[in-house]
Amino acid sequence: MADLDDRMVSAPVSQDSEPELVISPRQTVAGGPAAVASSLAISLREMGLSTTVKTLAGVNQVKGFDCPGCAWPDPGEHRSVAEFCENGAKAVAEEATLKRVTPAFFSQHSVGELKDQTEYWLGQQGRITEPMILREGATHYEALPWDEALSLIAQELNATDPNRSVFYTSGRTSNEAAFLYQLFVRLYGTNNLPDCSNLCHESSGIALKETMGSGKGSVHLADFDLADVIFVIGQNPGTNHPRMLSTLQKAARRGCQIITINPLREAGLERFKHPQEVGGWIGSGTPLSTHYLQIKINGDVAVLKGIMKEMLEQHDQGSSVFDLKFIQDHTLGFSELCADLRLESWDDIVRGSAVDREQIREVAGVAMRAKNMICCWAMGLTQHKNAVGTIQQIVNLLLLGGHVGRPGAGACPVRGHSNVQGDRTMGIWEAPSEALLSSLGAEFKFTPPSQPGYHVVSAIEAMHAGKVDVFFAMGGNFLSASPDTEFTAKALSRCRLTVHVSTKLNRSHVTPGRQALILPCLGRTERDIQDGEEQFVTVEDSMGIVHASRGVLRPASPSCLSEVRLIASLAEKTLGQHFSVAWQRLGSRYDLIRDHIARVIPGFEDFNQRVRDPFGFCLPHQARDHRVFETPTGKANFKVHPIPPAEAGPGQFVLMTIRSHDQYNTTIYGLNDRYRGISHGRRVVFMNADDMRDKGLSQGDQVDLVSHFSGEQRRVKDFKVVPYDIPRQCLASYFPETNPLVPIGSFADKSHTPTSKSIVVTVE
Repeated sequence: MADLDDRMVSAPVSQDSEPELVISPRQTVAGGPAAVASSLAISLREMGLSTTVKTLAGVNQVKGFDCPGCAWPDPGEHRSVAEFCENGAKAVAEEATLKRVTPAFFSQHSVGELKDQTEYWLGQQGRITEPMILREGATHYEALPWDEALSLIAQELNATDPNRSVFYTSGRTSNEAAFLYQLFVRLYGTNNLPDCSNLCHESSGIALKETMGSGKGSVHLADFDLADVIFVIGQNPGTNHPRMLSTLQKAARRGCQIITINPLREAGLERFKHPQEVGGWIGSGTPLSTHYLQIKINGDVAVLKGIMKEMLEQHDQGSSVFDLKFIQDHTLGFSELCADLRLESWDDIVRGSAVDREQIREVAGVAMRAKNMICCWAMGLTQHKNAVGTIQQIVNLLLLGGHVGRPGAGACPVRGHSNVQGDRTMGIWEAPSEALLSSLGAEFKFTPPSQPGYHVVSAIEAMHAGKVDVFFAMGGNFLSASPDTEFTAKALSRCRLTVHVSTKLNRSHVTPGRQALILPCLGRTERDIQDGEEQFVTVEDSMGIVHASRGVLRPASPSCLSEVRLIASLAEKTLGQHFSVAWQRLGSRYDLIRDHIARVIPGFEDFNQRVRDPFGFCLPHQARDHRVFETPTGKANFKVHPIPPAEAGPGQFVLMTIRSHDQYNTTIYGLNDRYRGISHGRRVVFMNADDMRDKGLSQGDQVDLVSHFSGEQRRVKDFKVVPYDIPRQCLASYFPETNPLVPIGSFADKSHTPTSKSIVVTVE
């Protein structure tokens, strides 16, 4: 590993002019040598050879650290030497970079200058080394000692009503930090705990809680070895969860049928070449999808109802296509669902999905014959106004065949960030259950606030209305992750103090409140030494496995605090002796936090002992484990929902925001999207070739995109048109560049998740 002095060198700050955008044919196979080359190129560029070897050897290993990227589960005992994917390697390289953003960098660059740079450029400058403050009226950030920074936050918090403060959490935060954070916030006196779940999978949690009694998925990774049918809906694993491709490849090779429902043709849903196999370097790769239903954007309800209607018609003719015993013993609402499906028009189904009836019939036949079926989905479903209803149609399909609570079958929401599910388990939630508050209050001898707090959208609206004095973000890039960028930027600027706990520079840092702080913290890759003893943290993957994570690198700077230590120190500064919580002991001995968790959070009994198992432990899930459904009815509930009406009028399109392959969440690794044929640029819009001809557009033409909502218009400029295999009247473009088009008032029913996949636009 490089010496610390070598790693403290500031990054070059000149911005090279970007090369001209290059558009190539899209690829039809994911993985292979290009994935290896890309992983190595960015790793060597950011970390150098010795740090690359040391770091990548520890990713997702039993004595190593959890990848700071996605939450796809790790295999059990049989782990490869390279237990990471291309985008995982990029995430690690971004965090373990040798580049540094020192106080000298901030003295050279005003906030105004930094605001003019791209998101990619900001992230490329390196790790932040010292706490920094932007004082009211100042043009530059300056260094500030930790004690003064924490005292300033405590002073501002104690000068205002607790409900005028907002505490955001990203999905990278460990279980220990999340538990301590929510404890501090509730002792302080508020439930204003919005988190990144509000922006992504909140719709999944609500849909599953109402239907099956738990907001989490109901499968293990091992279930994929037993499934004979896997649905992949509204998801692009090749870019967003590449390790899932090896799971799908294994399933495909043993004859499992994989049914994809997605508006765009994606390489990672067509074929896969495993980089760790000889066959991954030669040949054409393993075919994945046996059926590919290319729906129009938000056509999921229509096509799912079509599949179930076809099954019902076979049932009515006497075929045995439903698990009637399971339905009778464990569900409610079957007759209502059947009545709704019988009334549904095939014309409306075909029109609403843009999929012809014959394709629907074929897929329905596969579903009818399935012995063990898993349904996977991601943000392609969760970010529509009718998102909760869409996901409940998936649950309906699973319940019809009894595909819940048995090996090889169940619901699989594929969550993104590495510990977003764990943070919610630990109590990061603006609407906590009475059981959590009661248990927390009993453990720490206080009465937690019961009034629901702000979720992300309501927090932004409150800040914009001047109802928030302090905004505190535990990780993430709040501005770039949120909808309606200009509205959100104004909202942040109206706070008295904004605080961001971060590893690297991002757009939120240059959109400050009247005063702003940047607090540097340890990354997942770094050793966490407290009072001379090495600590470890834990995370929960998207299938409910809790396991340890231990960094392997020297911290980027001696001034980087662990999130746990930071929270403990801030809590002590803010709350003083008002509560009998040993903050400093908790901040230096994480076993003590886990002892509290074991007594407060169900499923974590004997936490310290069980998490020291090399492979962690599995949290209970009553529906999965026992076919017990903890709903108000005591049963799994079928839910009836209509096909949503067409959103786009004449001359309009529906735009969905997507990630590029050189991107994870708001972090931009590069300016290429290899699988979709894009090089050296991000301001592109993917469009059906027939729609392009109708509008007189050619490849590379420059256009503006204008969104339309409730009489309001929002505009982003200078996007280049790219022809793509996407249904008519549908568009796709990258976020955060198109986040300004998402109205703050457009969100999913019940979950309040912004509708980033259903933006009505015109092309000008």
